[in-house]
Amino acid sequence: MYPAVKKVVACSDYILAVDFDNGESRSLDMKPYLEFGVFKRLKNPESFNQVRVSFDTVDWPAGVDLDPEFVYSKSIVVESLPSK
Repeated sequence: MYPAVKKVVACSDYILAVDFDNGESRSLDMKPYLEFGVFKRLKNPESFNQVRVSFDTVDWPAGVDLDPEFVYSKSIVVESLPSK
């Protein structure tokens, strides 16, 4: 079982700063996914910046959400979260 997302912040250059319920802070680079399917909706910075936590994972009002396993497995541990 993967940890739940507790906080998410959209940072510059399509990076997500994510805090998990296990105490880890991680960074997820979304750039490699922005050319595929529904992720194209997030190429607009205004849309990308509307990220939020929903049901323990990452979600956008544009109709895009991420599986919590994906968020955890594709992110990297960071000492301090990037700034917006």
